[in-house]
This record gives sequence, C-alpha cells and structure tokens, in this order.
Amino acid sequence: MRREIPLIITGLVGIVFVVQYFIPHWPFNRMNAWFSDWFSIVQACAIWLGALNLLKISLEKIARRKSDWGYAVVIIASFLLITIIGFVEGESFRDPGTRFTWLYDFVYTPLSSTMFAILAFFVASASYRAFRARNFEATLLLLAAFFVMMGRVPVGDALTAFMPEGWRLTDLATWIMNFPQTAGQRAIMIGIALGIVSTSLRIILGIERSHLGGD
Repeated sequence: MRREIPLIITGLVGIVFVVQYFIPHWPFNRMNAWFSDWFSIVQACAIWLGALNLLKISLEKIARRKSDWGYAVVIIASFLLITIIGFVEGESFRDPGTRFTWLYDFVYTPLSSTMFAILAFFVASASYRAFRARNFEATLLLLAAFFVMMGRVPVGDALTAFMPEGWRLTDLATWIMNFPQTAGQRAIMIGIALGIVSTSLRIILGIERSHLGGD
C-alpha cells in the first residue's frame, strides 16, 4: 500500500485537474482552488523538511570533519540567524528598517549579485566551447551569435553606418531575433509541451513511478 496510495492520489488529482478545465460547474470549478490550497500546505511542510534535511547533512559533515566542513558551519549559522530574527520580529519582519530586511538588503542581495557576476564567467566559457565551429550547425550558431552581439552594441552601428537602412547590423540582429530565433524557440516550446503532456499522462496512469523513489 505504500505505493498504491500515492499512485491513487496522483492519478485522482491529475484527472480532476484535467476534467475541471472542461466542466465549469460546481464542484469542478472549485477544485482547482481547493487543490492549490493543499499544494501550498504541502509545499510549506516540504520546505521545513528540506531545511531540516539541510541541517542534518551539514551537522554530519561538521561532526565527521568532511571536506569543506567550514561551509557547513556558515550554512547552519546563517540559517539559525535569519530564522530566529524572522520569528522574533513576527509578521512585521518584511517592514523597512527591520533586522530581517537589513540582512536581506545588505547581506543576501550583495551575495546574490556576486554569484550572478561569477556565473557570467561560466556562461562566457560555455559559450566559447559551444561556438567553436566544429561542424555546419556550430558554424551557423557562431555566425548568428556574432551578428546578434555586434548588432546590440554601438560598435556594430558604427561599422555599418555607411550601409542603407535595413541592411545594418542592428537590422540583421533584429531579423535574427524576430524570425529564426522565434521559430526555433516556438519549436522547442512545442516539444517541451508535448513532453510535459506525455510525462503527465504516464504519471497519472501509474506508468511512470520514479517520483515514488523506485524504478
């Protein structure tokens, strides 16, 4: 029954979500809101489970002196600090001037900006590897990226200022973004939608059971 009950709940909820789009009458027209409330409750419980699991893993890393266990100390200290301050300040913890807001604005936000700034170097490295003209498709990707990047900066306009309107790098970059890029993006989105539908049907029908932790 440890597998059958979750499968029944998943199938029932999935079928109800599909049916309620086609039957706009009570109780189906209210089930979306009811399930959304339950999802919020389950999500809140899952957040606490995830936080407790993070603390458990961090404490085990500190106790066994694993590699980089100092980061685990920072994780625990930061978690306890922000949680305690949030509970102490109560419902007003998001108000301007509170200690929670100060930590968020002057500690968390700068650290997040730093992480995104570091990600820029990883993106540049990945772009260099992806844009290497190893075959015809990679060459097209390299040329499209070059024209788009040159068309988005003032240098591109300066280099092609002598050309007539509609043939400059800015116009070429706009054409690439509006037509080939949009067509490829829509094709990818259609493929993603079909994949979501097929995976959802497999889960609802109980064919896909990986979310239960088994094969």
